[in-house]
Amino acid sequence: MIIDLRKKSQITIPKEIVAQLSLQEGDHLDASVKDGVIILEPVAVYSKSYIKKIEDTIMMLNEESNEYNVGPFKTVEDAIEYLEKSDKTKDQVGKDDKK
Repeated sequence: MIIDLRKKSQITIPKEIVAQLSLQEGDHLDASVKDGVIILEPVAVYSKSYIKKIEDTIMMLNEESNEYNVGPFKTVEDAIEYLEKSDKTKDQVGKDDKK
């Protein structure tokens, strides 16, 4: 497919490609050049705090893997939600033990 470079270096991605990649308005694309070819790659952008939460979750699972025998989860968000609930339960049990 041939597309035109417009004012302010803008292009329009053909709707067939948008549909094939399930792109939606607001999605992010990484633009790079390799061997003289422009590459546009869909990417997910997350906040640093979200990435930190994922890293902490992975580390916790590695360190305490025998304590977590659930899953598989459909999404990362589901796994994090489960772990956050587990941590709250552990914290509450610890507080109850101190009483």
